[in-house]
Amino acid sequence: MSDHIYKKVEVVGSSKTSIDDAINNAIAECAKSIRNLDWFEVTETRGHIENGKVCHYQVTLKVGFRLSSS
Repeated sequence: MSDHIYKKVEVVGSSKTSIDDAINNAIAECAKSIRNLDWFEVTETRGHIENGKVCHYQVTLKVGFRLSSS
């Protein structure tokens, strides 16, 4: 097994549908420009309320990826 070096970035995903969708939206956007994504950690969860109902979800993630040697 090789030793790996990782880097973390913090991103915020959002969705009108659910927390899961907010996470998936953030990961999908990261995958467009970051290679070797390995893990994520949810650090904050927020929402917006209108007329007594949840209308928007926002999730802060730390996303980890392996740095490549090449």
